[in-house]
Amino acid sequence: MTQQKVQLLLLMCLLVVGLTKLAAEENSVTVYSSTSGMQVQQNQYSNPAHLPGFAMVKESKTMDFKKGRFELHYDDVTAFIDPTSVSFSTPDNPGAAKLLDQNYRFDLLGTDSLLQRYLEQTITVTYQAGNDKKIITGRLLSTQGGLIIAQENGRLAALRSWQDIDFPQLPDGLLTKPTLVWLLDSNTGKSQTVAINYQTNGMTWWADYVAELDREEPCRLNLSAWVSLINQSGKSFNNYHLNLVAGDVNRSPQAKQQTMMRRESAFSSADSVQQESLFEYHKYRFPRRVDLPNNSSKQIRLINRTEDIQCEKKLLFDAFANQQFSYPRPITDANFNSQQQNPPIQAQLTFNNTQENQLGIPLPAGRIRVNQADTQGTLTFIGADRIDHTANKQTVSLTLGNSFDVNGRRQQSDFKRNKNTLVEQFNISLSNGKMNAETVTVIEHLYRWRQWHILDSSHDFTKTDANTITFQVTVPAEGELNIGYTVEYQWPEQLNRNN
Repeated sequence: MTQQKVQLLLLMCLLVVGLTKLAAEENSVTVYSSTSGMQVQQNQYSNPAHLPGFAMVKESKTMDFKKGRFELHYDDVTAFIDPTSVSFSTPDNPGAAKLLDQNYRFDLLGTDSLLQRYLEQTITVTYQAGNDKKIITGRLLSTQGGLIIAQENGRLAALRSWQDIDFPQLPDGLLTKPTLVWLLDSNTGKSQTVAINYQTNGMTWWADYVAELDREEPCRLNLSAWVSLINQSGKSFNNYHLNLVAGDVNRSPQAKQQTMMRRESAFSSADSVQQESLFEYHKYRFPRRVDLPNNSSKQIRLINRTEDIQCEKKLLFDAFANQQFSYPRPITDANFNSQQQNPPIQAQLTFNNTQENQLGIPLPAGRIRVNQADTQGTLTFIGADRIDHTANKQTVSLTLGNSFDVNGRRQQSDFKRNKNTLVEQFNISLSNGKMNAETVTVIEHLYRWRQWHILDSSHDFTKTDANTITFQVTVPAEGELNIGYTVEYQWPEQLNRNN
């Protein structure tokens, strides 16, 4: 062999290796999060198709083609593929074949499917009769509640249990795993690179944040984040590029992928996650390929430790934090929400997601666990909360638990109703058992009617929305503080008929 031929052969080998590597690098899986996904635990869902999330799979492989019309089987798809989302192409040779139709076959090999295929055919069954094993051969008539077999002598045997079944051969059409079958009209008999994209259920992800809160004032914390990823799709993804999309994506109709615009992010070093905007969502691209085995959960670092984030600690008293109020008519019942209320005072932690505060990045939905070092330097868990997708320049607010030493009580102190008005008075008592003064934010909901005004108040307040006022007061060390206010509601006379 001449040197020129050797060089040509080596060049061809390198080209094949390069194309194979390129095809492998193109394999990717993009997983879409759901804000409820953070509540999922591995094996929690008996039907993985109902996992709160989904994925887009992109992959390519070299497959043998036949010239003319033939069937091509692609048996490396997930068990929860949406066959209507499949796109098929031959990127290296776009005109290699025309796709005439597609079938998704999921009639998988199993005892039940084999028995159904062998109805009216001959099988051999081994079963236990007392201490003896017996063998019966005959035509399978039914599988309802057991096996009914017609023997050659004309007798019928009904078996409710058995040990072994001997099938003569594997029937056509049964598969060992879900398979896409394409009917192609090809103009080539050479192998082609086949690229497909499809959507699948059975996958989800969310973010897990860990915050360390400083003991000293002012309030500072350090923050890091990991991705928790679950794959119950029925397929393992080995050596795939991984992308994660955060945002509430409408799947009917499917959201169209738009041109991605890169922006600078705070995901620290060059080998960290790259963040991009994608339509109205955010996409996180991981720099290295990963393995995602089927029926597994995986944790991958999302945000490196970010230090010196300014925060604010709050104590919040809100007697109706989880209630919704509407105003079809004025609420004139004197006993409505008039009983004494002693809700716990919530301990909250807030911080701004801004570049000036070391962040300024889109934070995907997840849970934040907060730790703080005790006097011995040992980190102690002090609370956790969930956040929704949080954009740049928004505030993160965490409720970590209830205050032990600061308590509150709310009670109606007066109520008067006139024809088209009513006047109500409340008293809020706050007590502080700590050795230092504490600032408490008190939220009051004016829920009886939309038209109101405050007649008098013991402390300054802020109107925060159409039916809410907020007091911010300082409760002295080992002391108490009382807030009193009077509100008047007014409404048109025609609303009196049912009041």
